[in-house]
Amino acid sequence: MKVLVTGGAGFIGSHTVVDLIENGITPIIVDDFRNSEKFVLKQLEKLCGTKIVSYNIDCCNYEQMEAIFSSEKPDGVIHFAADKSVNESVENPLKYYQNNIGSLVTLLRLIEKHPVKSFVFSSSCTVYGNPDSVPVTELSPIKKAFSPYGFSKQVCEQCLVDFHNSNPKNSIILLRYFNPIGAHPSSLIGELPIGVPNNLIPFITQTAAGVREKVVVFGASYNTNDGTCVRDYIHVCDLAKSHVLALNYALKNPNNIDTFNVGTGKGDSVLEVIKSFEKINSLTLNYEIGPKRAGDAPVVYADNSYIKKKLNWSPKYSLEDALLHSWNWQQTL
Repeated sequence: MKVLVTGGAGFIGSHTVVDLIENGITPIIVDDFRNSEKFVLKQLEKLCGTKIVSYNIDCCNYEQMEAIFSSEKPDGVIHFAADKSVNESVENPLKYYQNNIGSLVTLLRLIEKHPVKSFVFSSSCTVYGNPDSVPVTELSPIKKAFSPYGFSKQVCEQCLVDFHNSNPKNSIILLRYFNPIGAHPSSLIGELPIGVPNNLIPFITQTAAGVREKVVVFGASYNTNDGTCVRDYIHVCDLAKSHVLALNYALKNPNNIDTFNVGTGKGDSVLEVIKSFEKINSLTLNYEIGPKRAGDAPVVYADNSYIKKKLNWSPKYSLEDALLHSWNWQQTL
């Protein structure tokens, strides 16, 4: 089986490529390296012990993507490629609409022409906004987006629903990620934020490494145990595993569209994460409490019972594992 992996050199994409190869599936990477580095390809080949086919192409480029579909004839597609900074999306919304929505539309136009059996889409728990209740299920209401990034994911999900209604022969899976963290246990691949990190864990590891002066905790007066925001932190290797299971599920369930939350099913506060990082790595972090950020929901974590039931998926790694792997990865950079 051959699978096209857009954004396959990125954080989640690269870990999924490893899992695909471990399961006897041939990945074809398409990445324009706007959010990743080319050395990741060499790291992947070292880790997997095999040559990996890759194309340096923008997924919005229909003609170039058409050539790849024609020559590679993929059986499935996993679509990661997207811009993902909430803050940047507020400053430059058109970039997010053009790339995130445009790349998906390009792929769907190609899937209409080529016999792709399964399509897995990289979505996000941001589609839930500030939920009315937790844990969040797949049937929780889609709330008004806090950012153009979040809205682009909502639009993409609706595009896929509408596309499937008009093309029911395609099997489509939407995976709503919660907060991916960690790195491969080998420390050969991990998260590579461009510029100032937008996510908590790289900010923590860069602060511990002396790259950043301190970690700012955005607000400590929320209605939570310690006043800081609570999130569902999932190890990237566990998240990667869900994509292989989703691909196989799509193959066994033709003419189907389904949505799955991918999270641990429990929440940890920002301060709990910081304290866990300090403990597991025997370090002391410089952090301070800052003002709240606009649009931050106090508590978001997944109900993952549906993906456990349907895909037989469950997380293998703990928060402590992820924090240890993240720090080991940071020290290689």
